[in-house]
This record gives sequence, structure tokens and C-alpha cells, in this order.
Amino acid sequence: MTLQSPDLQTEIAAFKNLSFRHAISVDAEVIAQLVNSAYRGDTSRQGWTTEADLLRGSRIYAAEVLELIAANDSVILLCLQEQEIIGCVHLQRSDAAAYLGMFVVRPTLQGNGIGKHFMQIAEQHAHQLWSINKIWMTVISVREELIAYYQRRGYVRTGRYKPFPKDNGKEQMLVDDLQFEEMEKVLPV
Repeated sequence: MTLQSPDLQTEIAAFKNLSFRHAISVDAEVIAQLVNSAYRGDTSRQGWTTEADLLRGSRIYAAEVLELIAANDSVILLCLQEQEIIGCVHLQRSDAAAYLGMFVVRPTLQGNGIGKHFMQIAEQHAHQLWSINKIWMTVISVREELIAYYQRRGYVRTGRYKPFPKDNGKEQMLVDDLQFEEMEKVLPV
């Protein structure tokens, strides 16, 4: 008989009640609230994905979520725990690759392996849905801990950067010269 560590037991228990489905229009407000709670404001500080020291304001509005749900070659995959939305990820096909963005797990549930599991599900889903062999994303370049997290999941830094939008009408930069860094992962065939 093999004994499991308490951390592994917690991780296994967390996965038992998980399910996944595509978002529909009635989910838009919940998704926007979840994304904003994971990245902005005091609630985001309960997890480790916070951008509260870098940006103020909403990361996304429900109307933008609706546009992503309705867009061609776009899907928001939801992670549910006993029918409650606890995570989301936006996948957008572009040629032979897919963009992965808006990746969120509820801040109070971060750190127990749900994100790692959810990311694997999202990558597999994008591959099955569009027959793509590469996933790419953008990360705020000063988010070294987040970049390291994605590197542990197989993503590599591409050396490509683009400026963070200075005035997008919803966010205010608290730090000068923010930029996005692209990362990508070649998926196993």
C-alpha cells in the first residue's frame, strides 16, 4: 500500500468534482467577475495571480466576454466544481496555433493544482477542437513568478514583446513601461 502526502490527497480531492464546458452568453457576467477578482483589487491578493500592484480597474467587462463567446474560432472553456464556475480560459484559433488567455482559477482555490490540471485540459481541448500543434500566450513581462509557472508547464519565452496599451478605457497603469511578452508551447502530437 502506498501512502499519499497530504498535499497530494488535497490535489486529488480537488479534481474529483471538476467538470468542464464551453461558456454560453448567460455566463458572461460571472466570467467577468471571476477574471477581475483574480487579477485586480483586494480579492485578487488572496491568490498569487494578482496584478493589483501593476494595474487598477477592470481587466474585462461582461460585454467583452460576450464578444469572445460569439467570435469565430473562439471558445471560453469553464472549469466547474460541483456546477459552480471556478475557472475560465479563453482559446482563440489563429492559423495552426491557438492563443490562450484570460486563464483564471478563483483566488481562494489557487495553489492546489487545479490550474495545472485545467491548463492541460485546455491544451488538449484546443488540440482536439482545431487540430493545432502550438499554443501561445502573452504575459506581463514583469510577472516573473507567472512566467516561471508557465515555463514549468512547458511554455518557452519567444523574445517577442509588445507594449501594454496605455489607455484602453478601463485600466490604469500603476507601473511605467509595462509590456507583454509572448510565450509558446509546442503540443505533443
